[in-house]
Amino acid sequence: MGESPDTMDDYMRMSERTVIESLYTSSMGVVETFGDVYLRKPSLHDLQELYVAQEERHGFPGMIGTWKGQYASGHHGSPSLVLEVVAFQDLWIWHAFFGVAGSNNDVNVLNQSSIFNDLLNGKAPDAPFTVNGNEYKYVYYLTDGIYPQYSTFVKAFRHPVEERDKFFKRRQEGARKDVERAFGVLKAKWHRVEHATRPLDLETLRYIMYACIIMHNMVVEDKWRNIAHYIPTELRHVQFQPGTTDYLHRVVDIQDANKHRQLREDLADYIFYGNNNDNE
Repeated sequence: MGESPDTMDDYMRMSERTVIESLYTSSMGVVETFGDVYLRKPSLHDLQELYVAQEERHGFPGMIGTWKGQYASGHHGSPSLVLEVVAFQDLWIWHAFFGVAGSNNDVNVLNQSSIFNDLLNGKAPDAPFTVNGNEYKYVYYLTDGIYPQYSTFVKAFRHPVEERDKFFKRRQEGARKDVERAFGVLKAKWHRVEHATRPLDLETLRYIMYACIIMHNMVVEDKWRNIAHYIPTELRHVQFQPGTTDYLHRVVDIQDANKHRQLREDLADYIFYGNNNDNE
């Protein structure tokens, strides 16, 4: 996955078509064999470990990771494919969504993503946290300013005036460099991530992309960088099937702009005044 298929013609005496078919078969084997471990969703144990590590490093309680979407340019100069990931400070990629970018903006990609499926269906582990004296039910992600005002997203203040808001903006943007680093490492390792727009069908590209992410996480684990460790016997999801009312309540909770603003205000107070000694 480090070279384009046509570079193998002279070296391996294999046609580009054969190389692509072999790459697809091997990628599918990697995903089906190792996906449950290296593309797993965080369990309650994982979340508890991530909470502690994240607050120690960046000062954000209840934050599960940083969110980023990256587009691959199409043949007409506009994005055609997207890779959306959530990564943590150890460079482990906890969530990945690869597919067609639709109308080519982050919000439309978000609507296609499966990131909230378990949460909306009541299958995500309950991991509430408290900040500034207020309790919140759902984990959250640090994102840039284009994303909607969901209660599970925390964005920086766009035009901060007060010192507290400026300080929060610096900390939020500093923490989001974790996912930038993860993207950089992923692209440096695998040629296919950097050049995903070759004329392959979407299913082939998806398997190749997820195989790259799995092997990326394997390297993180091999270097003992991963914060959370796989426990085979641990319950991965809460077994609960909600009714329509429960589902709609969760949708309303996630898309609650007031909770989004309240969480950001609580975090800004907590981070700024909790670091008051550093600011004096």
